[in-house]
This record gives sequence, structure tokens and C-alpha cells, in this order.
Amino acid sequence: MSPAQPIDRISADDLMSLAADSGSAPMQVGAILALDIAPGQTPALLLEKLTGRIRAVPRLRQRLTPVPPGCGRPVWMKDNHFDPDHHLGLVRCPAPCGEEGVLRIAADTLVTPLPRDRPLWVAKLITGIDQDPHHAALVFVFHHVLTDGIGGLAVLQTLAGPESEGDPGEEAALPLSPLLLAADNARNHLKGLARLPASLKRLAAGAWELRVPGRKRLTPTSLNQPTGPRRQLAVLRFELEAVKTAARAQGATVNDLVLTAAAAALNRLLLGRGETVNEFVISVPFSARRQTTINHLGNQNGVIPVPVPATGPADVRLCAVAAATRAAKRQPPGASSALLGPLSRLLERTGGFRYVIEHQRLVHTFVSDLRGPEHGMRLSGAEVTGIIPLGAISGNVTVAFAVLSYAGTLTITAIADPDTCPDLAELCKELTSEVQALTTPKGP
Repeated sequence: MSPAQPIDRISADDLMSLAADSGSAPMQVGAILALDIAPGQTPALLLEKLTGRIRAVPRLRQRLTPVPPGCGRPVWMKDNHFDPDHHLGLVRCPAPCGEEGVLRIAADTLVTPLPRDRPLWVAKLITGIDQDPHHAALVFVFHHVLTDGIGGLAVLQTLAGPESEGDPGEEAALPLSPLLLAADNARNHLKGLARLPASLKRLAAGAWELRVPGRKRLTPTSLNQPTGPRRQLAVLRFELEAVKTAARAQGATVNDLVLTAAAAALNRLLLGRGETVNEFVISVPFSARRQTTINHLGNQNGVIPVPVPATGPADVRLCAVAAATRAAKRQPPGASSALLGPLSRLLERTGGFRYVIEHQRLVHTFVSDLRGPEHGMRLSGAEVTGIIPLGAISGNVTVAFAVLSYAGTLTITAIADPDTCPDLAELCKELTSEVQALTTPKGP
């Protein structure tokens, strides 16, 4: 990299993802792409084509590089020793292997830390699914510092594009001098002073986002316990149009309906454990952008704690959730990171981050929702028949939900720590029942 080229630093929002690595498992997310390999194709050929597509996404060939003290945030630099074989691999699923086997491989991949001395992602092409040579799955996992969910979709859609011609003649990255980095850091601080009025306004908006009216610290429940290093995944699927129709009838969104169903399902789960919680506070990410490109990745979102009633008539609960999220959306999106970012970094530097997140009593769970492609995609000639989102849990949140729509299907992935949430199957049963109740047309 020559001095004339821009220095590609991670953002303040990205630093929050690095701080979160102080938890019991790495802050890694991703997706599972269910694939239908056409006759005449082979998994090895598909992987070879995918290797070619990696060239189309520069960030997948860059590593996060630390800088000397006083030189600012870490920078993204091309990995001169990038080797696709370190990231892409074939995995034969032990027979009989169905979706549960794929989910076990994905869960293990999520909690295996990615080496920091190379690009922060890994992809495994799983074959032998249902003993059908045409059925395969691509598990794609990346560190959250690489990008958020919106950026992750941009990466997947680029990988599903036409094959790249390669990058012949691309120069190797040169080390950045401390003097150059320090000068760039000083310029960034000066620019930050010029943005001070806007930053103060964003801080105020962030404080509004994070408040929960009339709410103090949550009463302790079994939902909030320090989590261990293992993860378990479960997947639910619903017809997207039915969910949309039911939500719109109440002036709500798909996300509102999922939040409403999740709270009721958690209520029933806790009743089975001998606990009673009539309202849940759910952390919901709100992105500062609706879409992005592979040249503008990173993280641009914040979180809002949404109080969600768990008892009472379903339509009343859904309307209450819709009103709460509408009010939240009137604030600058992502403003909460203006407060959470500096606090997370301070706690991480002082060694207190893990203690705080393992003892927080602000939210019960997380629900992240992404609007995926409306039409089916193809990946290196293979049809993508479905996409399963892979989220993360941290601290004392024992179960959370990742939601993604793709080609007419709404997929909800529940991710849990099996030691502190051993009844994930029962939770998914209750969640299915709640979504079906909310989407079933009412009689006259």
C-alpha cells in the first residue's frame, strides 16, 4: 500500500465487536446456504468456482492489522500471503446427515475462534446431506468486525455473481510507517472536533434509544445466566407472505410480529420452569443503512431495548410492539453505538467487559431481523434453495433469535447455550405455535 492510498481503518462501531470477544465465545456470525448441485457439477468444482469469486470481495483478502500506540484504530490491509485453502474447505457430513448434522457443524464453526493473523472468515462446503449427491450446504462464518448483517448480505450476493477474471498485476501491500499512521490519526481527531455538535446530538439520541420507559433493572430469571463456550442451533420456517399479511393487518411489520411471538414463547418456556415474566425487554438492532456494497462494509447499526408484552390478546400485544418500534425508528438509526462504543472499549481495556455483560440486567434476549433477496440466487452454478441466518449470543443471554427472509420464506434461527438453555426444542415448539396463532386468519 503506497502512502497516497487511503488508510482503511475500522470504525468506532467495529471496535464494539472486538470488545465483545471478551465473552465466552467469539463474536462470529454468518449464514448457511442450502445448495442444489446440478447434474454434471461436483462439490470440488463448485468450491473451485467459489475460490474465484473471492477475488470480487476485497475485504475477504484483507487482515485486520494492529497499529502502534498513539496511531489510532487498527487498519485493514491486504494479506500478501492470502491462501484460499486456509478459509475454504470440503466437509463430508457423517451419515445419516440431515439438517441437524449441518447445524451441528455450523454451531461448532461459530464458536471456533478465527485466527487473527489472516482474513477473518471461513467457509465449509458440506456434502453427503441426506445421502443425496446433489444436496450440499455452505456454512459461511465471519467475525462481526468484518461487517454487520446488511454487509454480510452484500458479500453473499457478490459471491453469487458472475465469476471474476482475477486480479493480475495487483501490488503487494507495503507496511504503513508509524509516522504516517500517527499523522492520519491526528487528522481524524481534528475532523472529530469539527463533528462535535453532531456527535453530541447523536449521544443524546443514543441515550434515548437505550432507555426503557419506567423500567429499572430486570428481575433475575433463568434466561440470564453466564454462558459457556458451546452453542446449539434450531431452525423454524414460515411462509413470508402470510406473516406480512398478518402484520400489516395490525399496522405492524414482520419484525414486530416476530418480537411479539418470541415474547409469548419465552413466557411459556419460563412458566414450564416455574417462573413468571409478563413482559420481556428484547434488544433489537436498527441499521443506519438499508443496503450497502462490498466496498462499504463494517458495522453501521445500534441497538434499542424494546419492551414486549407476553400476555393478553395477541392483537393488542402486536399493536403495542408496533407502536414502540415506530417511536424508536424516529430517532437517528444506530445512535446507541455512540454511547455503547466508548463504554465497551473502556471496559475491555480495564478487564471488566466480561463481568459486566455476564451480570447485565437490561435485556432478556436479542432478536435481529434482515430482509434478504426476494428471488432465488445461484452460487457458482448451484441453486440456493434456502438461507439460514447464524447469530451470536454473549454474556448472560442464554438464547437469541436471528431472522431472515429469502425467496418467500421467513427463517428464524434460535441460538442457545445448551448448558443454560437445555429446553431449546420446547422453546421452538412454543414459538412455532405463537407465529401460527398470529398468522392464522380470524373468523368473521
